[in-house]
Amino acid sequence: MVFLSWLQNYHHGKTSARKGWVPGLSSRLFLMTILFILIAEAMIFIPSAANYRRAFLDRRVDMAQTAVIALEAAPQRRVSDSLSLQLLENDRIIAVAAGSQRGREIILSPSMQIDGDVRLVDLREENMFERLIRGPATLFDTKTDFLRVVQTPRFEGDFIEVVLDIKPLRDGLLTYSARLAWLSLFVSAFVGILIYIALVFLVVRPIRRITRSIEGFRDDPRDMQPRILPTTRSDEIGRAENTLSDMESTVKAAFRERERLAQLGEAIAKINHDLRNSLSAAQIVSEGLAMSEDPRVQRAAPRLERAIERAIKLAEDTLKFGRSEPPEPVIGPNEVHDIVEEAISEGVILNPDLVTCTNRVPENLIAICDPDHLHRILVNLIRNGVQAMETDGSAAAGSAIIISAEETSEAVTVRVEDNGPGIPEKIRTKLFQPFSPSLKNGGSGLGLAIARELAVGMKARLELVRTGPEGTEFALVLPRR
Repeated sequence: MVFLSWLQNYHHGKTSARKGWVPGLSSRLFLMTILFILIAEAMIFIPSAANYRRAFLDRRVDMAQTAVIALEAAPQRRVSDSLSLQLLENDRIIAVAAGSQRGREIILSPSMQIDGDVRLVDLREENMFERLIRGPATLFDTKTDFLRVVQTPRFEGDFIEVVLDIKPLRDGLLTYSARLAWLSLFVSAFVGILIYIALVFLVVRPIRRITRSIEGFRDDPRDMQPRILPTTRSDEIGRAENTLSDMESTVKAAFRERERLAQLGEAIAKINHDLRNSLSAAQIVSEGLAMSEDPRVQRAAPRLERAIERAIKLAEDTLKFGRSEPPEPVIGPNEVHDIVEEAISEGVILNPDLVTCTNRVPENLIAICDPDHLHRILVNLIRNGVQAMETDGSAAAGSAIIISAEETSEAVTVRVEDNGPGIPEKIRTKLFQPFSPSLKNGGSGLGLAIARELAVGMKARLELVRTGPEGTEFALVLPRR
C-alpha cells in the first residue's frame, strides 16, 4: 500500500519527479501512525515489565513462606528433601531465612555455593517509581547473579529473606518482552493500516484532489471549466473545498471582467482618438463661428464651445483614468489658500455667473501635500457641485460653494460645501467608483474616482461628510507628517 502511494505521488508530483522520491502525505501518516503506536506500546511495556518482575518475586517469596509454614509442622523443624529439591529446581530458590527480634533462623540452607554478585531487593520499601525503573532494567543487568529478596512475612516475624538466582527472572522477562514486542508490532501494523485507510479516504484523497485543482488553476486560471467542485462535507476539509470553489469562481469572474474591461478600454481608446480629432475640428469651427456678427450665432456659439469643451474633457478623463498608475505625488509644504483660488477659477470657468464660489481658507495655512494633486481634487469637487446645481435648475437662485479649512495637531481638513440638491441615495453607494452614475447627463462618472485616487496617493482621505436637500459636504483630510 505504501508502494502504491509512492507511485501516485510520483506520477502526480512534479517536484518529486524532478528531485527523486519524496514521501507523500499518506506514506508519512502511515509511518507516523506505526511510530506513535510503538511509542504507546513502549509506554505500556514499562509497567508491564515492572508487574512481571514483582509477580515473579512475590511467587518466590510465597514459596519460601510455604517452606517456613511447613517447617513449623515438620518433625525436628527440618524442611523435607523433596520440598528443598522443588524449591531449588523449579523456583531456583537458593536459601531461605526468617528473622524476628529473637534472632535470624535459616530455614533452607544454601544448596549451592553463592559465588557472584548479590543485589538486595527490599520489597517492603520499594515504591512505584523504583518498581517501574527496576522492571525493564533487569533485562540489561548482566552483572548481578543473585537477588536477596526481603519481604514482610505472613507468619509471626519481622522479615523473610530469600536468595534467588536472577537468571530465571531475566530469561522469563526476556521471553515476555519478545511476546509483547511481536504483539505490539502486529497491533501497530493492523491499527496503522486501518487508520491509514481511514486517513486516505477522509483526508489524503480530498487534500490531493484540492492540490491538483489548485495546481491546475495555477497553470491555467482562464479555463472556464470548474476545477474545484463544492461538497456537502461540513468539516474543515469540506469548508476548505467550498471556500476554494468560491474563490475560484470569484477569480474567474474577475478575469472575465478584466478581459472585458481590457477590450472596452482598447475600444474606448480608439474611439477617443477619433473623437478628439473630430472635436478639435469642431472647436476650430466654433472659434470661427464666435467671430460671426450674426446675433443668433453669437448667442449659440458660447454654448457650443462649452459643449465641445465638456466632450474633450470627458475624453481626457477617460484616457487619464485608463492609465495603469497615476503620477507619483511630490509632497511638501504648500499654501492651501492659493491652491484653492486656482481651483475655483478653473472649476467655475464654464458657469462663472451662475454659482458663487467663496474661498474661506486662511491665507497662511500650510498643508503637506502635492499642489497639483490637491488642485485636481478641488477642481473635480467644485465642478461636481456646479454641475449638480446646474442640472437641478437651482444654480440661478443664489447657489453657492464654500471652501474652508481647519487644522489640528494631526491633520489639515479642507471642506467643500454647496447648497445644492444633494446626492440621491442610489448614487451614494457607488459614489467613488469609476463610471458610476452621474447627476449630469453625459457625465463620465470619473471625477470623484480620480479625486480619491489622487488623495490616496498623498496618503490623505477623501470622504462624503453629509448630503441632503440642504446641500452636500466633502472633506479632504491631509495628515501632518
